[in-house]
Amino acid sequence: MNNKIKIGFGYDVHAFSSNRKMFIGGLEIKHDYGLLGHSDADVLLHAICDAMLGALALGDIGKHFPNTDSKYKDADSKSMLKEVNKLIYELGYVVGNLDSTVVIESPKLSPHFDSMRKIISEVLNIGIDQVSIKATTSEHLGFIGRKEGAAAYAIVLLSKKEN
Repeated sequence: MNNKIKIGFGYDVHAFSSNRKMFIGGLEIKHDYGLLGHSDADVLLHAICDAMLGALALGDIGKHFPNTDSKYKDADSKSMLKEVNKLIYELGYVVGNLDSTVVIESPKLSPHFDSMRKIISEVLNIGIDQVSIKATTSEHLGFIGRKEGAAAYAIVLLSKKEN
């Protein structure tokens, strides 16, 4: 079996809350609502973490950062992503590239893509050209279409480090 590359898929979802700030892709985005969660509820970074963990069969974000642990209350998801990246590095892998999609009716995220890509590339210590972020709506269908929350999907390619 070829263990030089591993592919992982991640998904996350959070409801909107009027009493929260909105963080997506490591960036605070001004909006009437934030995302509800134990940490800062950064739906995109959580999906990326799950994809990275999944590529190496290490479980999910809840296993590594349980919402029952008070030390993760309102935690910055960039620190979680950094910790996941350190874990995969210690296991001999680095991120080759990642592709992601956020599903949200509003706000429009495209004006923020470059900043999000820069933040994520810096946290993962990879080139900005290795980070793809897209967004779409759900065409007013379902909980996302009713503006009750947001979801994110991510796929990550991990490559074995060269010695």
